[in-house]
Amino acid sequence: MSQQFYVSPEQLMKDRADFARKGIGRGRSVVAVQYADGILFVSENPSQALHKVSEIYDRIAFAAVGRYNEFENLRIAGVRLADMRGYAYDRRDVTGRGLANAYAQTLGTIFSSGGEKPYEVEIFVAEVGDTVEDDQIFRLTYDGQVADEHGFAVMGGQVEPVAASLTAADVSGAPLERALREAVIALGRSESGDRVIATTDLEVAVLDRTRTQTRKFSRLSPARLDELLGDRGDADPASAVGGGPATRRSGRGGATAPTVDDPADPTDQVSGAVAPLEHPTTGEPPVAPPND
Repeated sequence: MSQQFYVSPEQLMKDRADFARKGIGRGRSVVAVQYADGILFVSENPSQALHKVSEIYDRIAFAAVGRYNEFENLRIAGVRLADMRGYAYDRRDVTGRGLANAYAQTLGTIFSSGGEKPYEVEIFVAEVGDTVEDDQIFRLTYDGQVADEHGFAVMGGQVEPVAASLTAADVSGAPLERALREAVIALGRSESGDRVIATTDLEVAVLDRTRTQTRKFSRLSPARLDELLGDRGDADPASAVGGGPATRRSGRGGATAPTVDDPADPTDQVSGAVAPLEHPTTGEPPVAPPND
């Protein structure tokens, strides 16, 4: 009679955590920054069809790193939960805190379950308020832990150099132009050297409290990014997706750093047209208008 192989609970949880962290670390960083008029999201994402940053509800946005199919399932579940709660009660009852708690329960249950692998994802749930003090950014890890972030937050990829750059820049409460520029510079930092990220490889969105519409989420087009970022030096066109391994030009001394083809993050590999059903100019997904 065979005997079941025993693994201690501590070792099992450690192995599952290491597995999830490795998958998340292979992705590319996402930055969330509180600027003067709202919350800014910046990520390196060559794909124009698979988004890392999306709208959840009127004042709430979602950003993620890791496996696309896993965090896309979480995003869709969040949209459904927000729509049902807003329809059954009131649109004001849909809050970032409530969505963060729901995500935490889901991720925690999946991580502690022995029947399936843990999700290789980290996510931001952000809600813009009427004032800077009312803004909220929640960071959720693969095991369901929730952290309330202030000023800025970074997840995925090489977090330390990106966070160090933003800390030195002190971008909290800065105008959009400066916050965006410092966030893009920070995303180009790495242990192997600095680089200039092409505008076409950036995915940028904001929760803008100054918008007159009920929905505060908006994507920034490449033309708008060029206007805000100005001249940043040369970006190597070989960094575009496809064509095998490539290098990107560094922002200092012309050093180069290899790009990474990340099997855990399809948004780093797949490119295409504007996502289906989204507005061709603003990139905003279709959402039912508020009930007056």
